[in-house]
This record gives sequence, C-alpha cells and structure tokens, in this order.
Amino acid sequence: MDLTQLLAFSMQNNASDLHLSAGSPPIIRVSGLLRRVKADPLSSDDIRTMLYSVMTEDQRAEYEKNMELDFAIALGEKARFRVNGFTTRLGSSAVFRTIPTDVPTMDDLGLPPVMRRFAELEKGIILVTGPTGSGKSTTLASMINHVNRHFSKHILTIEDPVEFFHTSEKSLINHREVGTDTSSFKRALKSALREDPDVILVGEMRDYETISLALTAAETGHLVFATLHSNSASKTIDRIIDAFPTGDKEMVRAMLASSIQGVVAQTLLRRADGTGRVGAFEILVGTSAVRNLIRENQIPQMYSMMQTGSRYGMVTMEDAVADLFEAGMIDQDEARRATMIATDREDEDQHEKGSGGEQYAAAALGGGKIGSGSSASKGGEGYSF
Repeated sequence: MDLTQLLAFSMQNNASDLHLSAGSPPIIRVSGLLRRVKADPLSSDDIRTMLYSVMTEDQRAEYEKNMELDFAIALGEKARFRVNGFTTRLGSSAVFRTIPTDVPTMDDLGLPPVMRRFAELEKGIILVTGPTGSGKSTTLASMINHVNRHFSKHILTIEDPVEFFHTSEKSLINHREVGTDTSSFKRALKSALREDPDVILVGEMRDYETISLALTAAETGHLVFATLHSNSASKTIDRIIDAFPTGDKEMVRAMLASSIQGVVAQTLLRRADGTGRVGAFEILVGTSAVRNLIRENQIPQMYSMMQTGSRYGMVTMEDAVADLFEAGMIDQDEARRATMIATDREDEDQHEKGSGGEQYAAAALGGGKIGSGSSASKGGEGYSF
C-alpha cells in the first residue's frame, strides 16, 4: 500500500489524521478514536520513502538537517493534507491531517450566531483557541469564507503551512506560507501593515513579538484572527499577558483591553449516534466590563462574566456541553467527560475549588439546566470529521 492509497483510504473513512510510525501498521483517527489499518507494519525506510515522494529537494534537505518538518500537500482536487514528518527512536514517522478542499461555511459547521458577528467586525482581534485537533483551523476558515463571500475586503493569511486555500470572491485573498513565502510570522506581520489589508489571519501566535504585532494591527484599524493553544477563554488572556516580560505586562493589558473583540475556546466531542464529532464552544465577548477586567488584571472573574453574559452571546464550556447533551447530540458518558475536564480546568484557572462544577454535572447529566448559554451554543450539529 503506497502513500496515495493510504491517503485515499483515510478520506474514504472520514479520518481526520493518518499516523505512520516505524514498527506499526498505518493508523487512522476516526471520530477522535485511533484505528489500525489492516496492513503490515511499516519500517522507517518505508515511511521515509513515502515522505520523500511528496517532498521537494529543499524540504528533504531541511528534514534531514532538522529531523522534522511541517508542510502541506494536495491529493488531486479532492483534499489537502497538513503533514508533519518527524523522527523517533525507531526512525522516521509522520502524521497527515486531512484538510477538505471545499471550505465549509459557518452554517455547515453550525457555529454560534455571535461568531458571525465577529466575522463582520471592522477592527479588533478575535482569538480561536483549543487543544490540537479541536478544529480551530476549520472554524477560522469558515469565518474567512464568510468575509470573502459577503464583503469587499483585502484578506491576508499568514500560516505555517497554508491549510485551506480560498478563491477570491467578493474579497481579495492573499495566502502567505511561513518558510516558503516569508521567513517568519513576525516578518510577515511587519510587512502586512504596508500591504493594505482589512483582515489578517495569523495561523499561530507563538511569541511575544508576534503577539505584539498582531495587537498593534488590531489597534490600528484591522480585523485580526489568530489561534493559540489554550483550553479556556480566561487561560487565553493569561497566556498572552504571560508571554511578555514583567515590565511590559501593564502595556500589553492595555493593548489587549482596547482591541479584544472575542475569544472562542472550542473542543470536539463524539456524537451519540457515532457518526462523527460535534463542536462545543466557550465564548467570551469583549464587552466594556470584560475590557475593564483585563486592564485591572482581574482575569479569574471572567468566568462569572461568561456565566451572566448570555445576552451578549457569551457561554461557558459547561453550558455548551449541557446544550449538546440536552439536544441528544452527545451521550451521558461524553457529556460527563467533557464536563469534568472543563470543571477541572476552571478550578485550575481560578486557583480555587467551587461547587459549581459538581452542581453543574448533576444538573446537566440528570436532565436539569444551569445557565442560559443555549442561544450561543446551539447549532453545532454540522461540525463533523
């Protein structure tokens, strides 16, 4: 079985990822679960040959030098794959993440209505966060797609690598890939401010210089979308501030308070009917009260703000999970698992134990209802992989 056959097999089985590891048969991830392909174990040489078959000469040289490499490939017009080739103690390994060729719409994904409002803003920064594999790139692609279809704007994306390719419709879209079209996120962002963009997508904010430039772009009249690897809205704010030296923290709090429009922390949960996964979204909206909390360094109070901010479109992860459970989209075990993760996370963020998590679990999983976040989190039934 060659690489093309494996990638085609992954697509046929709606797999989100294909894993190639020396000493093991190919493994695909379907609906969040790993499944072994009925094939012989692969050797390191087998995997290296597969990788080299889709790499350029420059990419091969970089892989041999650094022992790891991120890049993207296309399988005809059917799909693209984000690839990470790396080296383990047993030799060459690789993971191929499936990227659909057709960019999903916000309706396809069933994103909460407030996210449509985020996409239609003129300026500020929108942060989409979550663990690896939680669908951040897909969510951002749908928001960019919305702007492209409905507004006449210049959209500039800076990614490593470029995942979803958008065809310019009402907007003009330019994609830049780190390592191929620019040397770094930092240099691309500096250049972006002279390229007359209306919307800037930053694939990942990795260091304080990139974060600072993204906030500056948001402050100077651009709409900036960006991702971070964090597990909650409040943790996202903390992570941005903590990325800066001690003497700059007050400055970055002021910058963030003036530019933040929203934070979306998302995760994917297994559907009750076993047909895929559904998105659960925690949403923080940049209201005046939220901005004041950032300025005053009162980040732990944001959770309470989300609990009482449903009229603005805010919702906690616990309430988002409750909505999905009550709608029958996820089963009790998945709801309990997601609830306990969210509860532990909030306890850690706020450095205190409260009774809200246990009360929530009892009410949500027993058929009760806590909070009023349903208007913000309904509609996620379209988010499948």
